[in-house]
Amino acid sequence: MAAPIIAPFVPADQQGLLDLILSIQRDEYGIAITAADQPDLSDIEGFYLTGAGGFWVARADDRVVGTIALKDIGDRQAALRKMFVAPDHRGRAAGVAQTLLDMLLAAARARGLTDLYLGTADRFVAAHRFYEKNGFVAISPDALPPAFPRMAVDTRFYQLIVA
Repeated sequence: MAAPIIAPFVPADQQGLLDLILSIQRDEYGIAITAADQPDLSDIEGFYLTGAGGFWVARADDRVVGTIALKDIGDRQAALRKMFVAPDHRGRAAGVAQTLLDMLLAAARARGLTDLYLGTADRFVAAHRFYEKNGFVAISPDALPPAFPRMAVDTRFYQLIVA
């Protein structure tokens, strides 16, 4: 298995990231969600690549094995979104999730962001541990900034002060 290479999103990644994200959401976790329910996935450039935003993809063996996105929500704040890693590239030994997050945090700091927020589902218990290990603190939905892009499936929310 080749070591993943992480790079900014390019349009050629579109189908691979859709395949990865939807398979994890639907097949692995049984969440009834489609690409149509996530219009950001069909407009990565317009939704994520504005302001201080960004979208990164981990590729290995000619396939997308990880994604992470930074959505600028104004006021030097951003949302961490679309963090997904293929099952065969998960875990500390693989290091894909940590590398993706480290890249996003470095970009957030370089772009002058002060706060990151994220939403996730209750069933993503391993993700909760990962975020908490990386300094994210659970917050109530009422503590989210008004511009935070909430998804219907998100039930748990976190904040990280980056600056």
